[in-house]
Amino acid sequence: MACLLLLGGCVGSPRPAAVSAPTGAAEFDWFLYEGNDPQDAASLVTADRYRNPILQGFYPDPSTTRVGDDYYLVGSTFSWFPGIPIFHSRDLVRWTQIGNAIDRPEQLDFGTLGMSRGVFAPDISNHADTFYIVNTCVDCGGNFVITAGDPAGPWSDPIWLRDLEGGIDPSLFFDDDGSAWIVNNGPPVGAPLYEGHRALWIQRFDPVARRTFGPRTLLVNGGVDLARKPVWIEGPHIFRKDGFYYLTAAEGGTEVNHSQVVLRSRSVTGPYEPYAGNPILTQRDLPADRPNPITSAGHADFVETQTGEWWATFLAVRPYQGDFYNTGRETFLLPVSWQNGWPRITAPGAPIPLTHPRPDLPIGASAPVPTNGAFSVREDFDGTALPPTWLMMRNPRQRWYALANGRLSLQPRAVSLGDFGNPSLLGRRQQHLNATASTSVRFAPHGEGDEAGLVALQNDEYWFFLSVSQRDGHRIVKLERRAGPSDPAGGVEIAAAPLPGNAEAPVSLRIRARGGSYDFFYATRDGAWQALRQGEDGKILSTRIAGGFVGSFFGLHAYRGSSPPNR
Repeated sequence: MACLLLLGGCVGSPRPAAVSAPTGAAEFDWFLYEGNDPQDAASLVTADRYRNPILQGFYPDPSTTRVGDDYYLVGSTFSWFPGIPIFHSRDLVRWTQIGNAIDRPEQLDFGTLGMSRGVFAPDISNHADTFYIVNTCVDCGGNFVITAGDPAGPWSDPIWLRDLEGGIDPSLFFDDDGSAWIVNNGPPVGAPLYEGHRALWIQRFDPVARRTFGPRTLLVNGGVDLARKPVWIEGPHIFRKDGFYYLTAAEGGTEVNHSQVVLRSRSVTGPYEPYAGNPILTQRDLPADRPNPITSAGHADFVETQTGEWWATFLAVRPYQGDFYNTGRETFLLPVSWQNGWPRITAPGAPIPLTHPRPDLPIGASAPVPTNGAFSVREDFDGTALPPTWLMMRNPRQRWYALANGRLSLQPRAVSLGDFGNPSLLGRRQQHLNATASTSVRFAPHGEGDEAGLVALQNDEYWFFLSVSQRDGHRIVKLERRAGPSDPAGGVEIAAAPLPGNAEAPVSLRIRARGGSYDFFYATRDGAWQALRQGEDGKILSTRIAGGFVGSFFGLHAYRGSSPPNR
């Protein structure tokens, strides 16, 4: 398998030299992302306040750990590659991505999995100078642990935890006596009593042999109150405070009924008593017509700071209408208050605030790439590797990309966006409700069906592709859309226009998102933007329509639809 040179280099190998662009490649001169949100004006930050979410866009299922004065955070990436981003912070507010834990194609094989399969809800911890991530590769191996001495990597190959078959969302807890335990979601004893009936289990873990051992003990059956038929108890974490073991988990599913609950025990293996004030975090009890809504909150993880404060990172979403959102599930931060020995994140009926007083920590360095608020990021492709925020669909099996001469080159291949494969596509998250992605591409199609350009994509079955292509021997700009599995894998053409001038001349392309409406533009000279199509229904990129757990991406893509030219 090819090393992922473009996205960070092969582990243990020297930094790659610039590579010449392959013949017939699509060459991109630059890429510009710009975004802002309606709530920006209502969430102005000051020196003593921060803005939520702390990680905008598709950054779900956050897990956080502290080592001294340093904080590390990971989240789910499902079938996007590289997987499991690693973030670092000194203040829990400003985060910098320092790597990806799954950055070698041979670590995991996403094959032809849907984009919402792959790696779910990772958990990061540190013990005895070793970092651990436990995780589930859904439909691609099961539960596993990887380790690293440096959280930036390299991370080990997965070691499979076969005792946890049938379960997801493992997390690792190190007790004060040095013993280690894995708690995870799994099937209940016997047949499930209803749809969504799950359980939480615990088992010993040997950190030297990297394996589970001993009996598996049932901690929670169904949820905090089985008589109410609670659904999808998952994402469990255990921590210890004041002589109690606290077990916190998500309950209710990851849509609008999402919540966080907590239980406690004097013994790590239980029995666990649920808090009478559960849930300790939810937004399901708020009016749906409130301004700037934040919904679907849950999947929290707790961390204690060096000053003794407790904080929680968790996921939630920001719809632009109803339950429609294209930015995916995002990472939020709120303090944890303690009341009579029980933790609470939000009071009943309290909305998640857009801004909040900062943690009692020294303000960290500004992140090189902004993670929230209105911002723009330009990539000029003048380095030897792209930032770790750039991803592709599933694992690569060959080298089809290069950075050369200040451009990104993509080799067109006969793998379309709808093929459930690894197309020639590199992209970044859409992080705002109102966002624009622009680029300039140099591409001379060899024949009918060749195309290269700019993509707005949620998964294999829901996307837009604005491209330079060819018709009757002449270059054109065209827009294709796939709005579900009933559409062809290559999409349906919905607009086209001729491109004048030299076949070698660059063409600028732009996609603009306005909540649930998307516009598409092109230009053959600087600043002369022409609308190809406006007001397209972008709700097809929402989780409500496209399903799954991921958010939308803007990407650069090249496709070979014609027969290869004679050499």
